[in-house]
Amino acid sequence: MNPYVVPGLILVVLVTVGIGAYGLRFARTTSDFLVASRSVSPSWNAAAISGEYLSAASFLGVAGLVLRYGVDVLWYPVGFAAGYLALLLFVAAPLRRSGAFTLPDFCQVRLRSPVLRRLATVFVVFIGCLYLVPQLQGAGLTFTTVTGGRYEWGALLVGLVVTANVALGGMRAITFVQAFQYWLKLTALAVPVIFLVMQWQSDGRPAVTPPAGPAFTATTTVTFTDAATLTLPDGSQSRVAEGEERTFAAGEAVPEVSTVDDHRGADWLLPGGDTTLFATYSLILATFLGTMGLPHVLVRFYTNPDGASARRTTLVVLALVGLFYLLPTLYGVLGRIYTPQLLMTGRTDAVVLLLPEAALGGGHLGQFLGALVTAGALAAFMSTSSGLLTSVAGVIFTDVLHADRGGSVRDFRLATVLAAVAPMALSIYVANMDVSQVVGLAFAVAASSFCPLLVLGIWWRGLTDAGAVAGILAGGGAAMAAVLITVLGPPLSGWPAQLIEQPAAWTVPLAFLVMVVGSLLTKRRVPGDIGATMLRLHAPESLRL
Repeated sequence: MNPYVVPGLILVVLVTVGIGAYGLRFARTTSDFLVASRSVSPSWNAAAISGEYLSAASFLGVAGLVLRYGVDVLWYPVGFAAGYLALLLFVAAPLRRSGAFTLPDFCQVRLRSPVLRRLATVFVVFIGCLYLVPQLQGAGLTFTTVTGGRYEWGALLVGLVVTANVALGGMRAITFVQAFQYWLKLTALAVPVIFLVMQWQSDGRPAVTPPAGPAFTATTTVTFTDAATLTLPDGSQSRVAEGEERTFAAGEAVPEVSTVDDHRGADWLLPGGDTTLFATYSLILATFLGTMGLPHVLVRFYTNPDGASARRTTLVVLALVGLFYLLPTLYGVLGRIYTPQLLMTGRTDAVVLLLPEAALGGGHLGQFLGALVTAGALAAFMSTSSGLLTSVAGVIFTDVLHADRGGSVRDFRLATVLAAVAPMALSIYVANMDVSQVVGLAFAVAASSFCPLLVLGIWWRGLTDAGAVAGILAGGGAAMAAVLITVLGPPLSGWPAQLIEQPAAWTVPLAFLVMVVGSLLTKRRVPGDIGATMLRLHAPESLRL
């Protein structure tokens, strides 16, 4: 076992708890716990947003998808980053000027509807819990990969640390924690990749997709978790039993495994493959529009002093997130050369964790860099989980416990514990799903519910509460049903699989259409003070209206 891993993980946990304890000194009121008293500067807030946004899907999942499927999945990092452009153009400043604490608060300010507020509460909790699951899932995967321990212990350990941190310090404390963790994650990927590229150059720049197919660069033992059929490049086949181990010599071809889906040769290098244009557009819509509907991202804009600060924050986030996403792609590409055994086990999400030692050897350098990326992975789980838990706990605090009517810090801590229970339990159930797939589903629900509500609510005077409720139920409800079928239902094939696994291409237009038509049919329900509300959302603070 790598001797640097455990000390590195302990150090990250201690620093996280220490920074959280430092932030606790400034957290005294419920406003501190919910929105840090709206006093976070653009630079601090941008680092904190980037820290919580760059999740397990970004740190582990993107590299794993690139390793397995190639250029087809580059839309994931592109969409994840580009989503902040839509947020900057349409939402950031007006949302901050609304004066809301949470998304349900915004619904109340804009449309004066208790029914819509309760519906928004349900979707915030669902999206937050769905997005929390892959963070804990990634923690369990990391724990298993680097220590050999049980998956469940890793998921529960991170869940408990994050719950304690949020419950004790709220938004004020986790702002400092998430800003620190962004820079830790960037360092954890940037430093090792320098040595990895140098090693690739030293090895004679081996081809990523050699004509004969991927081959092992060193003697490798592979353990198969499921019974499968192995197919070699010459067409010969053999069977392996569940739990069987096989050793492959250096230079030997990597067989295809019947239980693992991946792309080889030209299919890995070229877009298209077996992915339909519908699925590609659906993924683009989900990631590009889903960002503006993620509760844990939006709640951070409430912490800016004013709308101008919110816009500056978004610009800095675009730069920080774009810089980060250059790195996981490189890990996925180099993983084709140095960790091809992951194409046989299907555990491609582990490529970031295993690549430094696989490429640089088991010496001190490889072990130290391996421990560094493991520490960065832990930071990814904790920073995103902290933001998600804070946003969900804030909604439970104000709309479930109704503690905003004189509630205390103790009520917020109870809300935090309630928000953490379901995701921790669900993360154990979906242990075998790809991390990025679960995150993509969360984006699809966000894009089909809160994105239409925010865009139309901010920019169209004619939106009514009845139209908004109908649109969220139609688009968001359909996306939510697709998520439940994907996670809990039987395997699908053909067009039904495309429509259910990547639903955004039809659920987002459906939500917009139903909201517009529903509002036009209920024009009399437009709030009487709509002019004052729209002026509040769009007038610069310097006018002091």
